Amino acid sequence: MKKIVVAIAVLCCMSVAAWADGHKKDMVIGAPMPSFADKWLSYLYEGVRKFDAENDHLEIKLTDARNDPAIMLNDVENFIAQGVDALMVVPTDVQTVKPIAAKAKRAGIPLVIVNRLPDETTMKRVDAYVGSESIQAGILQAERVAEMLGGKPGNVGLLMGMLGQEAQIMRTQGNKQIMEKNSNMKLLVEQEGQWDRAKALQIVEDWLQAHPSMNVILANNDEMAIGAHLAAKKAGKTDADMIIAGVDATPDALEYLGGGLDVTVFQSATGQGYGGAETAYKLAQGKKVEKYVWIPFELVGPAQKEEYKAKY
Repeated sequence: MKKIVVAIAVLCCMSVAAWADGHKKDMVIGAPMPSFADKWLSYLYEGVRKFDAENDHLEIKLTDARNDPAIMLNDVENFIAQGVDALMVVPTDVQTVKPIAAKAKRAGIPLVIVNRLPDETTMKRVDAYVGSESIQAGILQAERVAEMLGGKPGNVGLLMGMLGQEAQIMRTQGNKQIMEKNSNMKLLVEQEGQWDRAKALQIVEDWLQAHPSMNVILANNDEMAIGAHLAAKKAGKTDADMIIAGVDATPDALEYLGGGLDVTVFQSATGQGYGGAETAYKLAQGKKVEKYVWIPFELVGPAQKEEYKAKY
């Protein structure tokens, strides 16, 4: 009798394990990503992996497009051929979303776009978008700089991310909206810094030579803001000489906050990654989701430095 009981228990355990393994293989999300080398996106990937780890019957496969739209489209095609249950994509650029959405729609696979918002027409072919309203980051950032200037002249250099990306377009638009409302803020020059610290350092070195009166740098992200700070420091500028603002509140940026970087805007990369994975998982299960899932921005100054360090 004992042998029968043991045998039944073993069979039950084997059945549960087999179901779990089989279910895990059945529930797969393909996640083509633009670049594994991008610092900020690395925190987004952490959010994706966190959701994956919390759900035993789910597998999320991430691929690296190395910022090449052709590679990303090939990754999408490979995932479709594998028969994934959903696609969660951070596109290399918003133009790439249109062909991705067309491929996903033909295959009948739910599509979630994360972080880089396509236009309204393209969004009609996308099941959900997860991200933050980029224009709000630009507005919050520039408003705080205007407060810090207190009516004094602000001669501004504007560092932009990769041109054409939604974050670059809307953060820049938010910056300019506030500058238009503050006559003391004058835009001297704007240039694409490609989200990159080293690139921004080179640009700002040239700016400070060509525009000695420049005293404000608005950067579309923290990496470029850090590059601007390093360039200013190299040029002999003190913290009192320059106001430098970034976006993202990355751990690296928080180290500089109050010591070269004056303000940043927290965009939860992990929150977007986690939210994107969760939304894709729900769609893969046939559940209804909101069309737009917004992760709010938050203004961060030196006084909030330790609070935001604790978020990582």
